[in-house]
Parts: sequence; structure tokens; C-alpha cells
Amino acid sequence: MDQINPHSRSDEYGSRINRAHSPFLVIAIPILSILLSSILPMLPIASAVPIMPPLGLLCLLAWRIVRPGLLPVWVGFPLGAFDDLFSGQPFGSAILLWSISMIAIEIIEARFPWRTFVQDWLMIIAIIISYLLAAALFSGAPITVHGLIALGPQLLLCILLFPIIARMIARLDRLRLRRFKRIGVIP
Repeated sequence: MDQINPHSRSDEYGSRINRAHSPFLVIAIPILSILLSSILPMLPIASAVPIMPPLGLLCLLAWRIVRPGLLPVWVGFPLGAFDDLFSGQPFGSAILLWSISMIAIEIIEARFPWRTFVQDWLMIIAIIISYLLAAALFSGAPITVHGLIALGPQLLLCILLFPIIARMIARLDRLRLRRFKRIGVIP
């Protein structure tokens, strides 16, 4: 009988078992995707109301939900600082709010260790509502009924976009864990 070499490319499963992941991609893809999504809202979109969702925060929360142990809790501080540089909010608002969001997820997951998509989505909705209200308060704008109504489309877009962003993050995670050839090229 022929024995199958576990490292041969003809083996259906041997090439995927015990594979070594690229250490650079393990760390770089999550961080770079969050940083890029923090810059994306700067695209020139003319609107009288704040319609663009906080994509950096949504991406951070999606990474936290898709891969719970990947990013440490303190990562909200440096990534929030980067977001503050590009968001137009007072410096320190995203640092505080992103850090509180990461701590809130840790507390909720420690209290309720079982996880379903509905639980994750409701948790993210609560965090996004809190984030948008706190960011509006930190911006220094007067909080009026009309201002809260103006936040409605942004909030709705955040709620509807989160499953799509979580799916994109799951695909990025697969890319991150894909096995590379020894020369560093994607097979």
C-alpha cells in the first residue's frame, strides 16, 4: 500500500493540517483593516446630517466578535487615538469610547459565556447607540431633539451594516490564516 506523505501537495488534508501561519499577517491584517476603516469615512460625501457610520469602531467590534482572543482589551486606546486623528471628534473621545466598548464586551462575555449571533448583534447595537450618543455629547454640539433625529440614519446604517462588516472580517480572518508558500506568495 502507498502511504500518503502528510506534507505532499496531493494529500487532500495534509497540506492544511499543522500549518504555520505568517506571524506578520496574524497581527497586521486586523490592525491595518481597523486603521483603514477609520480613514474611510473621510471620503468626500456631502451630507447635511451625519450619515457615515463609525467604520473603524464597527471593524474593531467585528474583529472582537469574530476572533475573541485576538485583540487585547487595551487595543482600544491606540486604535482610538488613530481614529481621533481622522474623525474630527475632540482628541480623546474615541480613545475613551473604544476602550469602554472593549471593556464592556469583556464584561458581557465573562457574564454570559455562551454566544449566539443574536446576542452579539444586540450587544453591538447597544454599544453603537451608546457610542453615537456619547460622541454627539463629546462633540460639543447642543443635544436637541432634532440632533437626535439626525443621528437616526447613521444609527440605522450602523445596525444594518454590522452583519456585512462581520462577514467581511471573517473573510479577512480566513485570508490571515491561509497557508503561504515558503517564498511568501499566496498559492
